[in-house]
Amino acid sequence: MIETWLAEAGRALQQRYGINLSILYDGYDTGRFVTGLVTTVELSLIAIALSMAIGLAGAFLVGSRHAPLRGAVRAYVQFFRNTPPLVQLYFFYFAVGSVLPSISDGHGGQMPPISSFAWAVISLSLFAGAFNVEIFRAGIEAVPETTVEAAESLGYDRLQIYRHVTLPLALRVSLPALSNNLVNLVKTTSLAYAIGVPELLYATSQIFSEALNVREMMNVLLVSYFLLVGVLVWLMGRWERALRIPGYHP
Repeated sequence: MIETWLAEAGRALQQRYGINLSILYDGYDTGRFVTGLVTTVELSLIAIALSMAIGLAGAFLVGSRHAPLRGAVRAYVQFFRNTPPLVQLYFFYFAVGSVLPSISDGHGGQMPPISSFAWAVISLSLFAGAFNVEIFRAGIEAVPETTVEAAESLGYDRLQIYRHVTLPLALRVSLPALSNNLVNLVKTTSLAYAIGVPELLYATSQIFSEALNVREMMNVLLVSYFLLVGVLVWLMGRWERALRIPGYHP
């Protein structure tokens, strides 16, 4: 019922006003757009989860007593913060991917061991994770030293202090900056278009190149990203309010 109404509305817009929203009445275009939207959401969610895990682990290792570990984390952060994300994506897909051995596709052919979607996840997660390391590190440094000393006096080891004392407080301090970085990550997923990942920008470009409705599809693309980022901002705001401790101002 809804699909029929949307198709009729799409045809009416085209006939009366010349607005060609083919994704409303053309099932093939609708399928491609929905697939692109789902791919963008999946890519965003996986990269957000991995980048946060990288940030938490990196922030912990920055405070390690072992200089090589601290140096390795700092080198990682400097590399990914100081190079463009598109260059990083090309580096992983073309430079690293080209030296990996191919595997059989089960039909007598060969295929790369890591798909373009997986390379996009790896590249974007490492890129955003480098910023998350610094965000969480700043949050950890904002935790009062007396709080850590109190935990040590209770017999907590370094990992227990990090998990039960430092991290919960640091997370509250880090959330505003973390929200900004995750919003940037969602927008950066559009770069996956460059290596053939069928995400939102890729699907939209295919549709308007065939249906010749560039103006309409670019507006749809803009609104789609606005809504995706809006949902993320709303969720992060809810999370920040839920974790707020009344009277706690580091």
